[in-house]
Amino acid sequence: MHEKDFGILLHLYAIQENSTALAEFILLGLSDEPNLQSILFSTFLVIYVIILAGNLIIILLTLVDPALQTPMYFFLRNLSFLEICYTSVNVPKMLENLLSGNKTISFLGCAVQTYFTFFLGGSECFLLASMAYDRYVAICKPLHYPVLMNRKVCMGLAVASWLSGFFMSFGHTSMVFTMSFCGSNEINHFFCDIPPLLKLACGDTSRTEMAVFLVAMIFITFPFLLILLSYAGIIATILGISSAEGRKKTFSTCSSHLIVVTLFYGSGCIVYLKPNSTYSPNTDKYLSLFYTVFIPILNPIIYSLRNKEVKGAFKRRLKDRLMQNCLEDTAVNMDL
Repeated sequence: MHEKDFGILLHLYAIQENSTALAEFILLGLSDEPNLQSILFSTFLVIYVIILAGNLIIILLTLVDPALQTPMYFFLRNLSFLEICYTSVNVPKMLENLLSGNKTISFLGCAVQTYFTFFLGGSECFLLASMAYDRYVAICKPLHYPVLMNRKVCMGLAVASWLSGFFMSFGHTSMVFTMSFCGSNEINHFFCDIPPLLKLACGDTSRTEMAVFLVAMIFITFPFLLILLSYAGIIATILGISSAEGRKKTFSTCSSHLIVVTLFYGSGCIVYLKPNSTYSPNTDKYLSLFYTVFIPILNPIIYSLRNKEVKGAFKRRLKDRLMQNCLEDTAVNMDL
């Protein structure tokens, strides 16, 4: 284990020892109907396998195909890897709870799950902003694109995206798990999310709620504003193109990213930036399903079905594989 990750776990363990007497929480999950457990397990198991396979295919394609060795696909590869990790933080535990019926999670396990959920979610916010900036430069400043989006810049943006999520999540998790918890230990959710956890804390939690809200506001709205500015420039450039075919072709290069941004930010903002008085456990639970499960499965579909270059790369890899199999079969027959 990396030294930094080990330090995080030690910090979370210290929080558990010093701040609360609770040893574990109970995740109530999506439904307590016994007849639905096997259906939900089968459904989410299939979804999880598709998420892993779809995003892994995109990662492999963007690594091996020469036509996809561009900044756009470098960021897409990062996004696919992030989605695999993001889904793996919560879905396996949900599947375990559905299969075994044991819905408990340790205090430390809950803290670790919360940390990585917000680490990866925050990183995705900034990664989507980096992808928007890449499309802005490609469309609005095409002659300067190779210089402005060179390998060093792309690596810097990717690293900054991951580090932003790391620091944001560390602050969120520390603020929540240094509180004392008393009374019920039941979390009306399928993973350890901050809004339902705050409902279990003792005493006045208004300061913590405000601090969590402000941090979320900064780390959600700042990259979102960068995305809006990027697309404002993109739209202005597209409107300046004389031919309708040219406008359509130019917009198609960033339409997939725009769909993902709208879905991700739309559901995330409703959950984390709405007034606390309108908090609804069941509504938030199902909205969380959208950005933790359904968006990761939509990403490979959107980026493959709506992207001619990805489809072309997949067909080339498939054709090369079939050709290789034919040559191997021919060689075997000749030996015989």
